[in-house]
Amino acid sequence: MPTLRFVHAADLHLDSPFAGMQADAPDHVATALREATFHAYNNIIQLCLDERVDALLVAGDVYDGADRSLRAQLKFVEGLERLDRARIRSFVCHGNHDPLNGWEARLDLPSGCVRFGDKVEAVPVFPDDPERACVYGYSYPRRDVKRNLAHLFPRQGSDSWGFRIGLLHANAGGNPNHEAYGACSLTDLEEADIDYWALGHIHTRDIPKSEGPVIAYPGNPQGRHPNEAGSRGVYLVEVDETGNPRLEFRAVDVIRWQHMDLDITGLATEQAVLDGIIDRAESVLHDEGRSVVSRLALTGRGAAHQWLQQTDTAQEILDLLNETMVDREPWLWCERIQVRTASPVDRPQVLRREDFIGDLARLADELRHNPDALADLQQELLILYGSAGARKYLKNMIPTGDELLAILDTAEEECLAALTGDEGA
Repeated sequence: MPTLRFVHAADLHLDSPFAGMQADAPDHVATALREATFHAYNNIIQLCLDERVDALLVAGDVYDGADRSLRAQLKFVEGLERLDRARIRSFVCHGNHDPLNGWEARLDLPSGCVRFGDKVEAVPVFPDDPERACVYGYSYPRRDVKRNLAHLFPRQGSDSWGFRIGLLHANAGGNPNHEAYGACSLTDLEEADIDYWALGHIHTRDIPKSEGPVIAYPGNPQGRHPNEAGSRGVYLVEVDETGNPRLEFRAVDVIRWQHMDLDITGLATEQAVLDGIIDRAESVLHDEGRSVVSRLALTGRGAAHQWLQQTDTAQEILDLLNETMVDREPWLWCERIQVRTASPVDRPQVLRREDFIGDLARLADELRHNPDALADLQQELLILYGSAGARKYLKNMIPTGDELLAILDTAEEECLAALTGDEGA
C-alpha cells in the first residue's frame, strides 16, 4: 500500500494563447484554443479528486506572464479550493514566467495550499504526521534567476523528514531548447538530500534519473504550438512503504498538436492525393481521441507534383481539409500545408542519358539481369553484414533472391532521386 500519492504538474501557463492561430480559425475552434489551458488545468484537478491523492505539486509557471490575468488567477484559486474541500493539499512554486514580483490580485488561497517564497523551506505533507513526508520549495523573486538553485536545498546528511520532495523550476542538465533559468547539473540535484525532484521549466516530459533520487519533468499539460506536439499531461506518483516512487504519466490535454505527413509516391491522380489527405486526418483524429491542431507535409515524388506546385493548390487543399474536418467533435484544424514534393524519376529518359546518372541506371539493369553480377553483389554485402559492428544484428538477415533485388531497386531509386533533383530525368 502506498504511503504517499501525489500529482506532479508544471508549466500550466494559464491563459496562454495559441500564437497566431485564433484569428484564422472558426469561432468554435478559436474559443476552444482560448480555453484550452483552463480545461487542461481542470482535468488536473479532476484527476487529483478521482485518484484521491494526498497532494498536488505545481513546479512553476502557473501563469504565462508576470502580469497575469485576473481570470487566470481566479481559475487557479478555484481549482485549489476544490482540492481543499476534498482535503487534498497543494504545493506551488513560481518560475521565470510568473515570478513573485509580478502583478497579483489580492486573493485568498485555501488553507491547504502552500505557496513557497524566495527562500527554500520545508513543509510537511501531513501536518499531523510531519515525519512522513515533506516538500522543499523555492519561487523565483523575479524573472531572471540564473544561479544554481539546487545548492539552496538541504545537502546529504542533513536533518530532514521522511520522504523528501524538491519542488523547483529549473533547467537541470543544460537542455539547449530552454533558457538556463536556475541552471544546475544532475549531479547538483543528486547531492541534495531529496528523494524526488518535482521539476518544471522543460515542456517535454522527461525522467533524467529514475532512482536515487528520481528527477522528473512532467512537461506542460497543454501544447500550444507545433514544437509542443504529442500528448501532454502530468505524473501520478505513488511512493511505497520502502520509499520507492512509481511514476505514471496521465494525459490531460484537451487539444493536441500533431504533425501529419503524406508521401505522394504512387498517388497517380489529384483525387488519390485528396483521399490520402482525408484518410490521414481521419487516422490522426482516431488515434489521438481529442481535437487536433495539425500541420500537413506533402513529400515524395509523384505525378501530382506539378499540380501541387501551382500557386493556389496548397491553399485550396487546406480549405477543403478544414471544411471536411472542423465541424466534427472532436475536430481537426490544419493551420498550414507544406509542399516538399518532387517530380517522379523518368527512368526511360534516364537510361538515354550519356552521363554518370545514365551509367548508374544501366549498371542497375545489368545487375538485375546478370546472375553472376548479383552473386558478386551479395559477396560484397557479406562483408558489411559480417563486420564487427553489424554482425550482431544482421548475421541472420543476409538478403538472397527477391530480397536482394528489392534492395537493389530501393538503392537505385534513392540514388536517382538524389542525383536528378527536381528535374526527374
